[in-house]
Amino acid sequence: MKIGFIGLGVMGAPMARHLADAGHEIATVLNRSPLPKDLNASVVASAAEVARMSEIVVTMLPDTPDVERVLLGRDGVLDGLAAGKLVIDMSSISPIATADFAAQIRQAGAGYLDAPVSGGEVGAKAASLTIMVGGPAAEFERALPILEKLGKNITLIGEKNGAGQTCKIANQIIVALNIEAVAEALVFASKAGCDPARVRSALMGGFASSRVLEVHGERMIARTFAPGFRIRLHRKDLNLALESARALGVALPNTAAAQQLMNACSARAGGAEADHSSLVQALEILSAHELSTGKE
Repeated sequence: MKIGFIGLGVMGAPMARHLADAGHEIATVLNRSPLPKDLNASVVASAAEVARMSEIVVTMLPDTPDVERVLLGRDGVLDGLAAGKLVIDMSSISPIATADFAAQIRQAGAGYLDAPVSGGEVGAKAASLTIMVGGPAAEFERALPILEKLGKNITLIGEKNGAGQTCKIANQIIVALNIEAVAEALVFASKAGCDPARVRSALMGGFASSRVLEVHGERMIARTFAPGFRIRLHRKDLNLALESARALGVALPNTAAAQQLMNACSARAGGAEADHSSLVQALEILSAHELSTGKE
């Protein structure tokens, strides 16, 4: 199949590589990221040309304005679409904007799925992503063979566009609050005089055990904040959560608190590009206590 793939960043590059390795012809347009040396793809001049060459167009971009520009801007995907083509947006963006993008794509006779992912760079490289999909069931079934090359847990959340993005926001709320809870617990235990590594080990055997405690708890203790998923991107996702909550009249008090801690991390030099487990540093500043040294 001829597939257009736009967005060859940390996540997109390995995802496109899986599709190429499965025998699909890949067309792309270079944006912020260069073409990976080991990716066999045709590079063209515009997103519109990618759409003209492809049966299915996949986008994997950082934020809502990026998706809007690539899909609807000058020489964007919309300009190259024809009836029967399918757009799959795998970015994590606003569900409200997603519904608008889908409506405009459908006016051109093409299909549209929002299919954001969870699993980070590790999941992208291992083709083990969780994929949350919004859109008509028939389009989901058409896309499924492609999505199965990228992930393991693939769910049609609802037949309205935006359902996948809503589920992704829910995912990001849970992850953020888990990171914040683990950070609070380890800072508390450490300042009380306990070894945070031993506390984490003990908690891994009880009801408090979680993937976040396992992976991000270790990062907090070891001070390994090289990005898997950047504070900047998780902060963006929590902004989407709070914007959507305001529109729905839903209270998300702890999400707002987690976002403020990420804002504090982002204000530090280089903080926005650090891993989201570095949220612990905001709590360390508030508590005048750092896990790595145990010093006041």
